[in-house]
Amino acid sequence: MSLLVVGSMAFDSVKTPYGEREDAIGGSATYFSVSASYFTQVRLVAIVGSDFPQGELDFLADRNVDLAGLERSEGETFRWKGEYGYDLNTAHTLDTQLNVFQDFRPQVPAAFSESEFVFLANIDPELQASVVEQVKSPRLVACDTMNFWIEGKRDELIETFGMVDMVVINEGEVRELSGESNVLKGSRKILEMGPKTLVVKQGEYGALLFQKDSVFSAPGLPLEEIYDPTGAGDTFAGGFMGYISSKGDMSPAALRRAVIFGSVMASFNVESFSYDRLRTLTQSEIEGRYHQFSDLAHFDRL
Repeated sequence: MSLLVVGSMAFDSVKTPYGEREDAIGGSATYFSVSASYFTQVRLVAIVGSDFPQGELDFLADRNVDLAGLERSEGETFRWKGEYGYDLNTAHTLDTQLNVFQDFRPQVPAAFSESEFVFLANIDPELQASVVEQVKSPRLVACDTMNFWIEGKRDELIETFGMVDMVVINEGEVRELSGESNVLKGSRKILEMGPKTLVVKQGEYGALLFQKDSVFSAPGLPLEEIYDPTGAGDTFAGGFMGYISSKGDMSPAALRRAVIFGSVMASFNVESFSYDRLRTLTQSEIEGRYHQFSDLAHFDRL
């Protein structure tokens, strides 16, 4: 099955209590693509500057990521600088330089327009809506967002939510968008905006899957080594959407398995800076950690 992602590619300068890295490769579409590539072929639409390393693009291509929708523009690539304290669920932004990303207007190649599964990573909701208008009858469209768009383009964001099947956001964004302190109440309000499914990322504590009449809670996997949570949410989304795309199955059981595979991929991602850990990941490691999640949450019914 075909999976299209539209989002950012970037350089990240990150400091955590466990180390720091200058100009690491990042961006929502980058993390998503690498993660999803372990399950299916990925079609990428993004923009980079003339300073983006060709070797990194070659790596993506080697991972079966189709770069026909990638635009390389004169100028510098999007840059983000942030810092984490011991609460690794919260990033403190120190500097943002949009550079070529400021003029990004996603153009979906004709060959990508028939993609069956579409993920709209964290970009302007008006741009997300423009992508939906460029694809033909996808089976599933999912999107992400952030507090910046909730605060600055709330109406446009809600309009975009009415165009998609699924929303993948974090717990704080649920509260901010819905105006509800209770995540369950807030999630119900967001489902009323249009999407049939809501996935709520809870960082190290796991994830929740909401549909009209059901709730699924996936645990967070206790890890001894966590270096950098940057991109964990995008890596989660890549694993989630990659699994769904590989199976073509959107049943409640398949969505639950997808949440676990998303959590598996995110758990590997935080074990290094950038997506260094994902570079050497094997299918057997993915399957082994999936079993760890299963053992962690398993219990017998009375």
